[in-house]
Amino acid sequence: MHKQRVVVGLSGGVDSAVSAWLLKQQGHEVVGIFMKNWEDDDDSAYCSSNVDFVDAAAVADVIGIEIEHVNFAAEYKDRVFAEFLREYQAGRTPNPDVLCNAEIKFKAFLDHAMRLGAGRIATGHYARVRERDGRHELLKGLDPLKDQSYFLHRLNQAQLAKTLFPVGELPKTEVRRLAEEIGLPNAKKKDSTGICFIGERPFREFLNRYLSHEPGPIVDERGRTLGQHVGLSFYTLGQRQGLGIGGVKDKKAPRGGGEHLPWFVARKDLDRNALVVVQGHEHPWLQYRSLVADDLSWVAGDAPRAGGYGAKTRYRQADAACALDALPDGLSLLFAQPQWAVTPGQSAVVYDGEVCLGGGVIASAELA
Repeated sequence: MHKQRVVVGLSGGVDSAVSAWLLKQQGHEVVGIFMKNWEDDDDSAYCSSNVDFVDAAAVADVIGIEIEHVNFAAEYKDRVFAEFLREYQAGRTPNPDVLCNAEIKFKAFLDHAMRLGAGRIATGHYARVRERDGRHELLKGLDPLKDQSYFLHRLNQAQLAKTLFPVGELPKTEVRRLAEEIGLPNAKKKDSTGICFIGERPFREFLNRYLSHEPGPIVDERGRTLGQHVGLSFYTLGQRQGLGIGGVKDKKAPRGGGEHLPWFVARKDLDRNALVVVQGHEHPWLQYRSLVADDLSWVAGDAPRAGGYGAKTRYRQADAACALDALPDGLSLLFAQPQWAVTPGQSAVVYDGEVCLGGGVIASAELA
């Protein structure tokens, strides 16, 4: 690739830092940008934005590139956070990282970089882009434990044509090793696990400020009340932690067999404001055979043909074999094996081998 100006999103983390270094090694003119997407409670103990900027600036200094601090908080609030709250209020569980990539990192940030005269942008995501017959394909990152194509599935041809993922070809262990070797100040910084804008602060406490919450009963499949929930928005299907209910002996289980099985959220009954829980990871109410998704986005610009593919209904899972069918305003996926706790609001992402084709937002799912 010819040498050009590449604007790198420097987050303060090790992946984007190594990405910037790799691009500089390749001879590109590299400029770093630190994106600030959230400022509602910047003085709180949880807001790591200031710390992250200091780390990003230290990285830029070591690599020898300029860094600019850009505030996208207004765009974030309009385009991502408002949608995030709407979904939660409707009883669904949205994926803000998917929205953030589509609306901020590869839209607002991309536009800003182009105004700075960039030829391309780059981020520290574990994914790859391949050009084939004039089309751009989104591929999984080569490190199967770190692949982030799931979060990038809403990117389109115009965005991919302008994007580089320098660490997508590398295993994470190699990225860490390079960071040490280069002497990057954040070489040992742990990966962030928080939602892209909230950081590491307690999620329920955060949502509390923005969502109305009406407590109601936690019931089992037979309708017995086991406890009280703090508001349906704060729970997601398959959730096990934070339910505040102990084991209840299952009369039908063999002696000593049923009482210690953990409880999982299986349904939200919005009409009754009840949270329905079941015991045991393998409970039939947690096993789904098919789903319908809408709000589709395809990397190639048009939908793949009906047929057999792999799909993920949550980030950390292996591709599940399924049959894809087009619907008038969405798609259906029928799985070869039941899928666990398929959750409305999350993304169903479709793959053809290592190629991420795109996907949609899960609207409904049918039990196995």
